[in-house]
Amino acid sequence: MNDRVVALIPAYNEAAKIAEVTKQTRPYVAQVVVIDDGSADATAQLAGQAGATVLRHPKNRGKGAAIATALEFFGKSGAEFGVFLDADGQHDPGEIPKFVEAARALSADVVVGTRMTETRDMPVVRKLTNQFTSWVTSKLAGQTIPDSQCGYRLVRRCVLKDLQLSSSRFETETEMLIQAGRAGHKIANVPVRTIYGNAARASHIHPVRDTIRFFKLAKKYWP
Repeated sequence: MNDRVVALIPAYNEAAKIAEVTKQTRPYVAQVVVIDDGSADATAQLAGQAGATVLRHPKNRGKGAAIATALEFFGKSGAEFGVFLDADGQHDPGEIPKFVEAARALSADVVVGTRMTETRDMPVVRKLTNQFTSWVTSKLAGQTIPDSQCGYRLVRRCVLKDLQLSSSRFETETEMLIQAGRAGHKIANVPVRTIYGNAARASHIHPVRDTIRFFKLAKKYWP
């Protein structure tokens, strides 16, 4: 257990995986916090039974809103690092220590997981989309970010004061990187494995709608 790290897990209708993810995460952090974004299933109950602190939105507000709630909790905690990971089992909680080690070794304030070092099992469309959005995000943040769409990431406490998020859906993860990078916070990257399968099939991302939102965000921050 690392008493300087809190795990932050946005979740929406993830009853099938959330207990397992919570249990696997607990050994590596001081506290597991699940932000239940208005799930219609037993996500909140199962997360709590597995040992997580549960913050619940009465209705679904989007991943960005769940991230904002997570950041607010993190800011009030005594932790130095907040680690975001997905609730669907795509991320291996056993890799949390490498994020903390990278932050300390590289004096980085944000550490983003990258799946782009091993893409054999990555769907082609996802690979091409990640490459394009990562290029755009890197340009806007002023730093190289190989996999800007990866939800597995660490944020150091000092970044919070420079985040003024205006988005509420999946594009919030991009906006975080842009604002952190422009504020001068060093962004590092670490290779992570991704567990594909049912989690990928059940993604809550809406390809057309969320692509439009990404372009609107990019337009807002374009030089």
